[in-house]
Amino acid sequence: MTKFLLAVHVIAAIVAVGPVTVAASMFPPAARRAFGAPGDADALATTRLLHRICRVYAVVGVAVPVFGFATASNMGVLGDTWLIVSIVLTALAAGVLALLVLPRQSAVLERAEGDGAVVEEVPGERATAARAATVRLAMVTGIFNLLWATVTVLMIIRPGSTTGA
Repeated sequence: MTKFLLAVHVIAAIVAVGPVTVAASMFPPAARRAFGAPGDADALATTRLLHRICRVYAVVGVAVPVFGFATASNMGVLGDTWLIVSIVLTALAAGVLALLVLPRQSAVLERAEGDGAVVEEVPGERATAARAATVRLAMVTGIFNLLWATVTVLMIIRPGSTTGA
């Protein structure tokens, strides 16, 4: 049963977390393109799609810790330091995604979609504000991705593991 749970946990991580990390990383440059070409429906559609991927796969990603806990319980490692650190980092990553990345993506998307309602008093001011928002979003997304990369490394190395790796 442990091998089955571990396989489902790893597959869920690849299928759910992978798309979120990629789509979240692609969102800021796509949003900058949408701001750079306000009439470009394709650029805006790409930005919407990336945001939708992030939202949907964030929900699907709940399966990762669920199967992770089941696997850890079967392996008898729930109290191991490497696992506790991984759980804390996973919770931080989920928090960054839910509280920072997704809301900022929504705000940037709303700004890009509200293109016709914006009145520019100073030429380029809107583009500068949009770029600043996407740069901050890219930074937060990088933190999210770094947290997941750290969890992945901990899951592979597992300090104290008896696998000899």
